[in-house]
Amino acid sequence: MAGEPSYIDYEAFLDPDFSPASFANSLVVATNNATDTPLDLSTPLSRVLFDLQEIDTHIHTLTTKSAVPLLSHTRDQTAAASKILNKADEQIASVSQGFERLEREVLRKWEAAEEARVATENSLATVRLARAVARCVALGRQLEGQMAEVSGRGGASEINDGSPAPSSATGRDDSRALERAAYTVVSLRRLLSDTGAGEEGFGLDRVKVVRTLKSELLMPAENLVRARAQQAINRFSLSTTSAGSAPSPQPSYKQARDARARLVSGVNVLYLLSPLPTKSAQAQDTDFQPELLLSALHGYVQNTTIASLNKLSRGLSMLPTLERTLPDISARCQDLLALESILSTIRLPTHPSLPQQSLEPKMNLLRRLLASLDTSSLASYFWRSLASSLSGRVQEIIHRGGVSARTLRSNRDRLKTEIRDCVLRGSQLPPSAAGMEKSPAAEGQGNWEREAAVMVSSVVGVLDR
Repeated sequence: MAGEPSYIDYEAFLDPDFSPASFANSLVVATNNATDTPLDLSTPLSRVLFDLQEIDTHIHTLTTKSAVPLLSHTRDQTAAASKILNKADEQIASVSQGFERLEREVLRKWEAAEEARVATENSLATVRLARAVARCVALGRQLEGQMAEVSGRGGASEINDGSPAPSSATGRDDSRALERAAYTVVSLRRLLSDTGAGEEGFGLDRVKVVRTLKSELLMPAENLVRARAQQAINRFSLSTTSAGSAPSPQPSYKQARDARARLVSGVNVLYLLSPLPTKSAQAQDTDFQPELLLSALHGYVQNTTIASLNKLSRGLSMLPTLERTLPDISARCQDLLALESILSTIRLPTHPSLPQQSLEPKMNLLRRLLASLDTSSLASYFWRSLASSLSGRVQEIIHRGGVSARTLRSNRDRLKTEIRDCVLRGSQLPPSAAGMEKSPAAEGQGNWEREAAVMVSSVVGVLDR
């Protein structure tokens, strides 16, 4: 059929760019004159119908002649498709059976195991939380007993209202009780701060009894222990100080031992309660700075200096009282020397919340204190600070004039001797500190003539102007 001649242009119909509208337009233009009105559409329509009939005839002829090959090809394709479908059905059935077996042997068992795992994890979290709560409660009871031991029978009321109650324990026993309470506070604070996922205190902040323990016991107890420790440092004295007009008796060996024990306890407690460095600072192995402790020691040195300055100023304005004032000034400086001696030998406690690499400080406590004050000795710092502020006080007395100014000017030589003796006497350890080793800083300051000259100049130098 392909070789038979045909007037139909099959190539035009088979062209991918064939356009029915363009073909119809070409037929109409070919069978009509452009000036004819109306157009004759019957001729192109007949042409199209004739062509369709011709094509239909050709198709019918081709299908009739090729019926057997077409049917055979269709039968073969159908048989092949049926064979493929049967094989696919067998594979699908095999896969379905395998899936059912996997679901039965694995998936259902996994679902049961997953339920068991979730239940186990929840049970483990509950047990861990219960243990943490139990440890918190145990530490809380321990802290409550220790606070009662520190404060005596009035310990419970003291924690509630915050006012200090008289302690029934004295000396080293009282100091040890205070340190035990500080250790318990640190342990509780550490447990309550480890609230990250996987840490011991995870979830404690959601337990009401723990929140109550923190607000009603831990915080008041920590404030009380810190206040007692600061008080122990502020009241430290091993020398003979004057109380009113009469000097107090020299402390006995037991009193000196108890005073030292209270000081060491206060130092240890404030060291333990000082804010911890951040995790980044701990990772960089930054030396731990006990801010509370250094602040309390700074306050003790500054208070001693200010009280001595005020007392010496009053003694210079009323010269007859200076004879009783200077021994008190010397005694206060002796207290600083005793403090320096104790700090140079004290061994700070092991902090339970610090990593092992931060437990050994890069410098001891005394060196830290001296470095923060920019001095080589507390006694030297005391005399130089006193002298720097005393010149202004003496100048005020001179400017006011009157009997005080005239008395100072007339006793210039006596003031030189007494002030120099005061400095030299105050730059020695008090008798009650017998047996204590001098600190390295104090040993390096064996000659105190320079400090004596500075003190004399701060008073007599103003009078000579």
